[in-house]
Amino acid sequence: MDQRKDVRQEVREFLTTRRARITPDQVGLPTTGSRRVPGLRRSEVASLAGLSVEYYARLERGNIAGASSGVLDGLARALQLDETEHAHLLDLARAADGIPTSGRARRRTPSKAASRLSLQWALEAITEGVAFVRDPQQNLLATNKLGRAFYSPVIGEDGRLPNLARFQFLDPASRDFYPDWELFAQMCVGIMRIEAGRDPHDRGLQNLVGELSTQSETFRRLWADHNVRIHGSGTKRFHHPVVGELTLAYEELAITAEPGLVLMVYTAEPGSPSAERLRLLASWTAPSAPSTTPPRT
Repeated sequence: MDQRKDVRQEVREFLTTRRARITPDQVGLPTTGSRRVPGLRRSEVASLAGLSVEYYARLERGNIAGASSGVLDGLARALQLDETEHAHLLDLARAADGIPTSGRARRRTPSKAASRLSLQWALEAITEGVAFVRDPQQNLLATNKLGRAFYSPVIGEDGRLPNLARFQFLDPASRDFYPDWELFAQMCVGIMRIEAGRDPHDRGLQNLVGELSTQSETFRRLWADHNVRIHGSGTKRFHHPVVGELTLAYEELAITAEPGLVLMVYTAEPGSPSAERLRLLASWTAPSAPSTTPPRT
């Protein structure tokens, strides 16, 4: 498919789904006449954004190239986009203007980037938390020792590091490992949507989306929702087959030397049962796995 057509389709579906979720009551408009589709009419969005109906209709058809920051900000206000959704809209507009990956430098080969010794030393220096490097395609590229023990239910018998999205949607074991499976699924898809907006021409990500859409009805449904989110920070629950229930805080850190890669760190509240279980897991000898083995494709 033509790359510009890809971006236009992304813009069209994103704006359409955002418009459909807002009722007239939410924006202080009277509900009058019959509505063939849910949400606001195009004319109502145009009025709220301070645009002509014709221009908004053109934007919603995906023709967003050249739109000014004022137009995009007006759209964000009219459609009540949150900060993450607003950033996603800006990414799509940049892509339509031919600016790749939100203006970031072109990514290097992830497997080579993750094999840098200094990066591996930094991971291994984190001894009381789970630390790993992930790329935009959800490939687990490198881990510390505790990370290899933590992800032992996910790492293949051959020691190859996994793709976390494939594990989430295609491996039944994920429903045991993730007690809040549906929440994890929504987060995974939302993060992938953000990455697709940052670089709509990432062929590896496109292929992964196609694969998961074909094999998982849940992924297909969530992808069609066009919801976006960033990881950032928060807490997650896991169920590890060796130590049981774990509630861990997470922080996502950008690796500035390797655009597109992130360092994730999971830690437990000091003195909590989860902290004790992490210490127990650290003392457990996990199946050995080369820490920088390329992920399964």
